[in-house]
Amino acid sequence: MPRVETIRGLERGLKVLQVLQAQPIVSLHDIYVATAISKPSLLRILNTLEGAGLVSRRLADGHYRLSTLTGVTRERDRHDRVAEAAAPVMFRLCEKVKWQCDLHVPAGNHMERRESTRAFSPLAAHKLGWIRNPVRFPAGWLVAAVGRAYLAWCSQKEREQILARLRKSNEPVDRLARDPKRLDNILNEVRRRGYATRDPGFVGGIYGSPAYDDGLAAIAVALSDRTRVYGSINLLWVKTAFTVEEFAARYLADLQEAAREIVSSLQHPTK
Repeated sequence: MPRVETIRGLERGLKVLQVLQAQPIVSLHDIYVATAISKPSLLRILNTLEGAGLVSRRLADGHYRLSTLTGVTRERDRHDRVAEAAAPVMFRLCEKVKWQCDLHVPAGNHMERRESTRAFSPLAAHKLGWIRNPVRFPAGWLVAAVGRAYLAWCSQKEREQILARLRKSNEPVDRLARDPKRLDNILNEVRRRGYATRDPGFVGGIYGSPAYDDGLAAIAVALSDRTRVYGSINLLWVKTAFTVEEFAARYLADLQEAAREIVSSLQHPTK
């Protein structure tokens, strides 16, 4: 049988896909180490795969993943699909309003940031000296705007499961879980306004660590349809620039429209 030549470019592309199949999220450098393909060539390969819908890139840190929306690989984490669907919408929102937008999803006794536009925002928190990991940042359910937005619109059953866990917590930011009447009033107000804000006494910080004043304020809305809540997205700004009411008057409609677009793409992934 005559020997048939192989296509080297295709071989290299398949090698990259194998690396991405082995790890849910991987950096350009890690792909380079695993494949020994030069980084300029890798960028061309990855751009081609991204254009074909096989690969997507995380906004927060530029890491790559196989696209979960195409069905190329099984879902490793149920929140991967939410982050992937949210990324392009959040990017467009950031281009329009300039302020940083983050996606948070449930992670047990806290919310966890899974996507962020801070690398693209001229007004992002890290450019103001607030430097933290762009992903896996834990936020408290009861004090962060994203947590309150989620709790306001999730089902009563899910909300009670979350609160039952928080009532056992020794973290100061979880104390509100043991004051159901006050918490109900807060969540009712969130529903009435259409968005959540930080607790007035919360000035910033990582869940489980001492609070620190990050100089920011936030509004957040839930990614919600009639059956479930997928997560929450927020907009962050320097709190001396606007009051909450001023900021919401300017940007809430854009944030709500972004949330609707993300939910629609999750419901209709082929669109």
